[in-house]
Amino acid sequence: MNKLTIYTLKNCSTCRDAVKWLAARDVGFVEKPIRETPPSLAELRTMLAGQKSEMRRLFNSSGLEYRALGLAQKLPGMTEDEALRLLAGNGSLVKRPFLLGPGVALVGFDPALWERACSRL
Repeated sequence: MNKLTIYTLKNCSTCRDAVKWLAARDVGFVEKPIRETPPSLAELRTMLAGQKSEMRRLFNSSGLEYRALGLAQKLPGMTEDEALRLLAGNGSLVKRPFLLGPGVALVGFDPALWERACSRL
């Protein structure tokens, strides 16, 4: 049974490592391409809550589009709704890997954090 959804980017080595990590532990998941099918507004809201409402954690702040759009300066002035709609409309802006499921809301790949979160499944 697939309990988790992981959004990844094909050419992202960290995403590949995260998928391998899940598979090695027999954790059920569905993988989705983040650029082609960005997380929904509902998924982004769930992730934001899991990140203690720290909006910046949801953004791929090292990405070219983030920098090109000047989001480091704009993000502090944006409403939560504006920021989430921007992410839902452009998967390249979303930090990855993006792992979501019952009681799990993680961005980026930190094996120790993932171990704690997935051990409760």
